[in-house]
Amino acid sequence: MSQLAKLSLIKIRDLLQTKEVSVQEVLTACLDQIQTTEPQIAALLYQHTEKAKTQAQCLDAQGPNPQKPLWGVPITIADNINTADIPTTSGSKMLETFVPLQDAHCVAKLKNAGAIILGKTNVDELGLGASTENSAFAISKNPWNPAHVPGGSCGGSAASVASGQCFASIGIDTTGSLRQPASFCGLVGFKASYGRVSRHGLMACASSLDQAGPMTRTVADTALILEVMAGHDPQDTTSCQTSVPNFIHGLNENSLQGLRLGLPAEYWQDLSSEVDMVCRKVLDLAQSLGAELVPLSLPHTPYVDAVATILTAAEASSNLARLDGVRYGYRYQQTQDLNDLYTYSRSKGLGMEVMRTVLLGTHVLSSTNYEPYYNQAARIRRLIQQDFIHAWTSCDLICAPTCPTTAPLLHASNKPHQAIGLTAAVNLAGLPGLTLPVGLGEESTLPIGLQLMGPYLEEGIVLRTAATLEQHLPSLQFPFA
Repeated sequence: MSQLAKLSLIKIRDLLQTKEVSVQEVLTACLDQIQTTEPQIAALLYQHTEKAKTQAQCLDAQGPNPQKPLWGVPITIADNINTADIPTTSGSKMLETFVPLQDAHCVAKLKNAGAIILGKTNVDELGLGASTENSAFAISKNPWNPAHVPGGSCGGSAASVASGQCFASIGIDTTGSLRQPASFCGLVGFKASYGRVSRHGLMACASSLDQAGPMTRTVADTALILEVMAGHDPQDTTSCQTSVPNFIHGLNENSLQGLRLGLPAEYWQDLSSEVDMVCRKVLDLAQSLGAELVPLSLPHTPYVDAVATILTAAEASSNLARLDGVRYGYRYQQTQDLNDLYTYSRSKGLGMEVMRTVLLGTHVLSSTNYEPYYNQAARIRRLIQQDFIHAWTSCDLICAPTCPTTAPLLHASNKPHQAIGLTAAVNLAGLPGLTLPVGLGEESTLPIGLQLMGPYLEEGIVLRTAATLEQHLPSLQFPFA
């Protein structure tokens, strides 16, 4: 494996800016790693190789641009984020031939910052799943152990970064579908506050929960990517107009003195022994660095799974209604009438997980079930938000394991409602959440992630705390070293 492919995004950026390496050398290292790992990992659905090579040649001819913070850095994009002139299928046969006319807002900002889009990564079909086993085109695998899932729905992005194919990948977090695979693959994964990053150009699953974010190897890499992606977008009515801070500033602090770290009792139950042990060692580290551990309760946590499942299904049912074989998507040809067209186009163009979710969403939005299911879930969502608001009076951040176990075996856990208990609450509340790799399980030898959650639009304190902990934690050995 090329030594260049092991490096962090920040390190590669610095080498490129000082011309110690060329863009073509960096790109070649990534392409070599794709050739080596892709047959085993299946992280990518589409490789933008020739265009990337042409872009690398042009950048080398022009020379480094210090005004572009990602100049010459190869990255990948999850296949449910629009990329102009690059197929974007969202892992579904229904959209197998779809090529967007324009980039998502976050992709356009990454390109403007100089990034090279190397390819599109595998996702659970239309963002519905928790293992990346529900894609219509491939089953992605965990680079640490290919017998295990990389997580989902953006498991292809996590596998791509962890196997050295790129230096960062952008995915969508709906109920943890970015942080969970990042945790399973030993990466930093970050979901910013709702509205911090534009949703324009994302293939909507659950619009009130979806948020694009980065997966990287270090906290500093994440901070840099987030700083590029964030900002107001007039095309997105949910985009906040707050100015974007300098997220890199303060990441080199060596102390957590004065930080109040909240530990919700509900999040520290029913964990595997290895996850509990590794995460509690990090709590001891935080205390030694000056943090105060504050026990607290988020009493509506037991309802998070049900509320997130109902709201996701309801919103997905509405968003995906346009995929009918008439206006959008795969059209079955051998039909007798309009009902046949709808029935066969959807049943042959959509997978079982999508159809299950759409049926559930249609059920909870029906006239007889709207009040007892959807409206009730919306009310409890507000109570979950209030739990966090109350928690901030006694702590600065909330800390918990990202997932109760390490990555499951393939085909062992592919239902999203079984995997969102510790991650979905920050989506429901619209808060920033980051997963930090903190060690390997003694039994599984797979990565374990610790989650930091912060108040609305307080991404800075989340990143600074994660970076301080990262400095004092042993680096995970690259799985394909």
